[in-house]
Amino acid sequence: MLKIGLTGGIASGKSVVSARLRELGAVLVDADALAREVVEPGTPGLAAVVDAFGEGMLDQAGRLRRDALGAVVFNNPGQLAVLNGIVHPLVRERAAALMGAARPDAVVVQDIPLLVETGQGAVFHLVVVVDAPDDVRLRRMLEHRKMTAAEAESRMAAQATRRDRLAAADVVLDNSGSIGWLRGQVDELWEKRLEPFADNLSQRVSAARSGGPELVPADPGWVGQAERIRARLLLTAPEDILAVDHIGSTSVAGLDAKDVIDLQLTVADMDTADRIAPELAAAGFPQVPEIRADTPKPSRPGPEPWRKRFHVNSDPGRPVNVHIRAAGSPGWRYALCFRDWLRADPAALVVYLAEKRRAAGLHAAEASTAGYAAEKEDWFTAIAAPAMEAWAQRTGWTPPSYS
Repeated sequence: MLKIGLTGGIASGKSVVSARLRELGAVLVDADALAREVVEPGTPGLAAVVDAFGEGMLDQAGRLRRDALGAVVFNNPGQLAVLNGIVHPLVRERAAALMGAARPDAVVVQDIPLLVETGQGAVFHLVVVVDAPDDVRLRRMLEHRKMTAAEAESRMAAQATRRDRLAAADVVLDNSGSIGWLRGQVDELWEKRLEPFADNLSQRVSAARSGGPELVPADPGWVGQAERIRARLLLTAPEDILAVDHIGSTSVAGLDAKDVIDLQLTVADMDTADRIAPELAAAGFPQVPEIRADTPKPSRPGPEPWRKRFHVNSDPGRPVNVHIRAAGSPGWRYALCFRDWLRADPAALVVYLAEKRRAAGLHAAEASTAGYAAEKEDWFTAIAAPAMEAWAQRTGWTPPSYS
């Protein structure tokens, strides 16, 4: 199933988005509703709250006095941490049970107000953030929730900053306008990304790609996107994955590139790579079987075969390539050294950009990027490899060690 984490600051319009996603067919798991459920009378959660905060948290009917509890924890980080330590694990457990009951091809949306604050983003295939400027949210709280300015500002200050939420977002829905405009964004997201992503995921296939090599200006946002994907990959097989590194052109600041994130996933050996393939596919990164890259490349330096496994993600909205290589192998070392060389040597970056533009121009009209990649092979071997190795020797560069 496709797991979506939905969040947004207070008065951002998250409830509108969650309601529309449910209308479109998503299975909605509402963290706020679950947070109330896990402290109903007779639950272990309520007993734990009373044990931590006292019998005064109960009314005469034995139900939780939310106003009294709120007064204790509001603006008191220590007490809030105690409460969160009780409620959040119970909510996650209940949410996991609901997700376990969903169909394998379902889109499951978890509505979590404190998703960013609790660091849960990596457990989802995508994080969707409903966003509105702080002044717009403040006005809504004053006008629609009848809060005072001090109350509204305190509520906003108790949550993650807008900047932190946006940094955690794979998708941002802008709710600075009308509700109809917001709902239209949800519909487009559902049709163009969530439905096809869920279908690809259920079939364990990658998202379709077509078109020749189109180079776009360097995007500073590539680094944050790669980091979010890296965190998800690390969770797929934490005992087997030694490292995940952002490589390729999108990892080099100022370098125009195809808008594809390349990541190198390091394992001990190729048997491990094959063993974790099902976990990667479930996380949205199925292997492309016809591209196993097991054959030696004698034209490149190094005595061993340049073996790897190649996975391409199932998400149609963000192309990602995952190159799985064994630690210490020639291809593994080349990818890391090449990246670091370009980052450190502006002249090398200029030369490589010229080569990329030359190759892209020759193959721009083609239906795939295969010709573009093949066109650069001689340059990698004859030009890049000796210059890169000279730089590595001059600077003392060495690859990481996992022993």
